[in-house]
Amino acid sequence: MPNFLLELGTEELPASFVRSSAQQWQRLVPATLAEESLTNDSINVYATPRRLAVLVKGLPVQQLDREEEVKGPPASSAFKDGKPTKAAEGFAKKQGVEIDALEVRATDKGDFVFVLKKIPGRMTADILTELVPQWINKLEGKRFMRWADGDLKFPRPIRWMVALLDDTVLPITLVSGSDTVKSDRISQGHRVLYTPPTPPLGKGETGGVSIPQAEDYVECLRAACVEVDRTQRKNQIKAQVEAAATKQGGYADITEDLLEEVTDLVEWPNAVVGKFDEEFLILPPEVITTIIVTNQRYFPILKSPDYPELLPYFITISNGDPAKAAIIAAGNERVVRARLADGQFFYKADLVKPLEDYLPKLATVTFQEDLGTVRAKVDRLCKIASLTATQLQITGEQQAYIARAALLCKADLVTQMVYELPEMQGIMGQKYALASGESEEVATAIFEHYLPKGAGDILPQTLTGQVVGIADKLDTLVSIFGLGMLPTGSSDPFALRRAANAITNIIWAAQLPINLHQLLAEVVAEFTASRPETPAELLEQLYEFFLQRIRTLLQEEKNVDYDLVNAVLGENDPEYTERALRDLLDARERALFLQQIRNNQTLDLIYETVNRSTRLAAQGDLDKVELEPKTAVKPELFQKSSEQAFYDAVVQLVPQTQLSKQTRNYQQLVDSLTEIAPAVSSFFDGPESVLVMDPDPEIKRNRLNLLGLLRNHARVLADFGAIVKS
Repeated sequence: MPNFLLELGTEELPASFVRSSAQQWQRLVPATLAEESLTNDSINVYATPRRLAVLVKGLPVQQLDREEEVKGPPASSAFKDGKPTKAAEGFAKKQGVEIDALEVRATDKGDFVFVLKKIPGRMTADILTELVPQWINKLEGKRFMRWADGDLKFPRPIRWMVALLDDTVLPITLVSGSDTVKSDRISQGHRVLYTPPTPPLGKGETGGVSIPQAEDYVECLRAACVEVDRTQRKNQIKAQVEAAATKQGGYADITEDLLEEVTDLVEWPNAVVGKFDEEFLILPPEVITTIIVTNQRYFPILKSPDYPELLPYFITISNGDPAKAAIIAAGNERVVRARLADGQFFYKADLVKPLEDYLPKLATVTFQEDLGTVRAKVDRLCKIASLTATQLQITGEQQAYIARAALLCKADLVTQMVYELPEMQGIMGQKYALASGESEEVATAIFEHYLPKGAGDILPQTLTGQVVGIADKLDTLVSIFGLGMLPTGSSDPFALRRAANAITNIIWAAQLPINLHQLLAEVVAEFTASRPETPAELLEQLYEFFLQRIRTLLQEEKNVDYDLVNAVLGENDPEYTERALRDLLDARERALFLQQIRNNQTLDLIYETVNRSTRLAAQGDLDKVELEPKTAVKPELFQKSSEQAFYDAVVQLVPQTQLSKQTRNYQQLVDSLTEIAPAVSSFFDGPESVLVMDPDPEIKRNRLNLLGLLRNHARVLADFGAIVKS
């Protein structure tokens, strides 16, 4: 069973593409091999900054022969008087068979001509030669480039290619204008650490690594100081960093994002420890770690694994010669020292005046060309925060905290530190607020109002931070929507989807009884008052946008089935959609409860009863919010005992439904609906069953109203008409 190796050698690739391309090949290669019926024992994808490779083990020598049935023309046009026509002859010629091989078979659309073709399996080597260019050309990523004078695009120039089927080189050529790369068995070792036994191959390469057999790939490259196995490389880096930190008496601060990125920056990792002056430890730890991690891709060392106090050391993962570690460390230290010195200067300069004194400068910073400055945004934000606080009935000291935090939350944007390190917005605002004598509540809210910064990030924990964060995001949503700049497809430059998700998640997590329907209307009214040209449909667009986000969050994050989400949010049902926006907490609780009773099969006990009633009730005219039988039904029109039993059951249902609405204990409602099921069943199918659509319009309306009442009580939980039977 042959093994196949493909290695694509390049100039240093962006770290993000190294990981992405490996993931793409892990999907693409197995899929295309399966399409060609090429079974295999295993597929391993390897990636480093200078190469992408795939090793497929246990391939067949060739495809299996197969049979394929092909449908031809109608029998009536293929044969006349039992003799083949030109249509039959043309079909046979096209399929490469004799006329005698044609068969006539009956189908749903009449008799047709068929042929059963035997297709011999192709050689695996030939198929792979065709697939390799597809694997390369189908890779996707940002900022692809052309090089030389050709049209071939890739993130970096392709310099060599290895293509081996066992020990045989498959002839594959990549052409980019006058630049041609032909397959070979010669790979390249580490730029610095590998001393090749063969002469350099030109184009700046260090020399060749001859690979005898495809299965020898990983070991051959390791011997040339290249660890192609990304998982192995990542584990080595983690172990080396932890060991280096322990040696310095501390704990390595290893974030997953940094570990992933560094893994794709080196081919043969080597941990190098650097040091910086202890005087820089007066800087906030976040400043130091931002410089070390975000700017330099180094690992900081903590005194304790549970507290962000730093030691004056950092760890670099070098791709160079371990023998030159001292020189590498010295160079890194010079860079870090310069950056920390800048940070120290900015920090001291910013502390010269209180945070509030930076507010006037916000008038010089543009938020968005048509929306004015950041200072104008702050004014809008303060109004929205006030509206939110009023709705939540927040008064006194807490309201003062919210007003103060809303006013100061953007002030750090014009400090020198944040200008130099934008990642520090909010963080420095918190530090400078405390240094200016602001309360802990206000300072924390300045940091928290940016949260969450992405999927999976923490949410604001203080009420002040939650209200100011919601206000900030609502202002951005309403303002950008007001300009008609709605997100389209994958384009969302102002991160409006993330903002709406954040607002929803904050409300849910903090159990805030915010009426988003009303709050959006108030914010839109404020915005429209200053911009009369605002589109009239703005508010409806925002309502629909939030409903889309709530729908997505319930399905993707809360794992609620799509039909149950529809049953809570409504499908073209204004009453339901408005109810969801007025009470997001209730909408979430109802969706989660519906999923729970579906999972434990309680939903099945009431589904048929409620759904059948709902379908028939749609033919009546009873208002969907009416719950009181005494105002909707006339008992004197009853003709059967089942009608009276149904009516009595609905009367008993009223207090249970009202209690469920007040307490959000929907189990009580479901229990009551379960108890009423026998009475409804007798109404439909028992010995005393009735014809709902009675010829007498008064009796028919009375019976439809009975069903409408049951539907309405069930609608307190959900629109059962939207639920799909399990």
